[in-house]
Amino acid sequence: MSLKARELYRSTNGDRWSLIRDPGSDGLFVRHEPNLPSGGRSSDISIGAFLARGGHGPEHQELLRLIGTLVDGEEPA
Repeated sequence: MSLKARELYRSTNGDRWSLIRDPGSDGLFVRHEPNLPSGGRSSDISIGAFLARGGHGPEHQELLRLIGTLVDGEEPA
């Protein structure tokens, strides 16, 4: 099975953060894809570790907003 991805945030310099789900294992993690000048090498991090290291950037806020929609019963946009 292929991974399912939902982009959380794309910065003005081209960095991207996505929420990734592996349907085979039901694993969830955040993938950071830096822009090409920064090396362009993607890295994966658990949701807990992602939120624990800083948690105030727009990519963190978007993940928290998305999680909040689950609690509020809203449908994500």
